[in-house]
Amino acid sequence: MGHRIHFVVDPQGWCCMGLIIFVWLYNTIFIPKVILFPHYEEGNISVVAVLCYYFCSLFCIASLFRASVADPGKLPENPEIPITEREHWELCNKCNVMRPKRSHHCSRCGHCVRRMDHHCPWINNCVGEDNHWLFLQLCFYTQILSSYTLILDFCHYYYFLPLKKENWDVFVFRHELALLRISAFMGLIILGGISRLFYTQLMGIFTDTTSIEKMSNCCEDISRPQKPWQQTFSEVFGTHWKILWFIPFRQRQPLRVPYHFANHA
Repeated sequence: MGHRIHFVVDPQGWCCMGLIIFVWLYNTIFIPKVILFPHYEEGNISVVAVLCYYFCSLFCIASLFRASVADPGKLPENPEIPITEREHWELCNKCNVMRPKRSHHCSRCGHCVRRMDHHCPWINNCVGEDNHWLFLQLCFYTQILSSYTLILDFCHYYYFLPLKKENWDVFVFRHELALLRISAFMGLIILGGISRLFYTQLMGIFTDTTSIEKMSNCCEDISRPQKPWQQTFSEVFGTHWKILWFIPFRQRQPLRVPYHFANHA
């Protein structure tokens, strides 16, 4: 589950994802060239700061690509339904496919997705049961990278010692201020938007509800037993090992969840 390559043909999604990749490339190329490497060569920062920036950048782009091409939980046309679980399945009135409860039909992708949270144009994919953990990692590492970039922009002008500019690239030397202003502007915009999105995602996991269920008011079943937050997070990330929640270079193994815990939508 979740190991298949999933590709959505959507020009709008391609444009949104291309914009995110452009911002990532911009900061990954110019921030080291304008701030990290010059200050490292003059002893203002350590090699740890440089490596941390590249690690954050690597984890960010890895979670982006994996979330965009991972199968979110697409249901096959003729799913095999265990006899003991048939009462927990229902018929989709849009594609006429049997699906587990809490699944949803995505009109943009044209199929049903298990425990679908929403369709995200910024990754050109649905966020569902099998790639929700990658989407959370993307939000997390994007916030870290944006915050790190803003801190470096601030320290470059107000904290670090002035640089000796004899060995600077001519283009960077002439357009240093403009490059950093663009970086700071993009960092503020992305940090503000992603922080709000990440907060709503965390609240959804804490309450064991998806964004679609919140919008449709399908999560008011007071008889449903509440699960501890460790359990809900472990179900999303596919492991009880919390350190693995932060690693995008792995395969998710879904945990078996008893149906009496399910919030039926």
